[in-house]
Amino acid sequence: MLQINDHIAIEDWELTEQFVRSSGPGGQNVNKVSTAVELRFEAERSPNLTAQVKTRLRRLAGRRWTKEGAIVLQVEETRSQARNREIARERLADLIRKALERPKRRIATKPTLGSKNRRIKAKKERGEVKALRGRVSRDD
Repeated sequence: MLQINDHIAIEDWELTEQFVRSSGPGGQNVNKVSTAVELRFEAERSPNLTAQVKTRLRRLAGRRWTKEGAIVLQVEETRSQARNREIARERLADLIRKALERPKRRIATKPTLGSKNRRIKAKKERGEVKALRGRVSRDD
């Protein structure tokens, strides 16, 4: 079981771990031992997450979200299988914690008079610079 916060815990049946060979340098260890972990979390089927949280989680996960509604995290940072497993579980927990936070609603405000004037002034200056780029007349 993966504890997210006081109210939410991810059950073991929702997580699938697969160990694969890691890429990159490492000599014989890389060629022989499957140290990289591929953690799969069935987010869409999870009873512990609300619909809003799942929607935010889908956006945060990005390419890691599959068509089936699962999140796949791949970790091959260390040479230790156990440490990679811990890192993957921690990343998943962080991702879910971020999705649990409700984004603050933006309150629309009007621009101040000063900011409007500064914008107009900057546009006029830019226009003057561009006006100087016209054709040069030749006086022979």
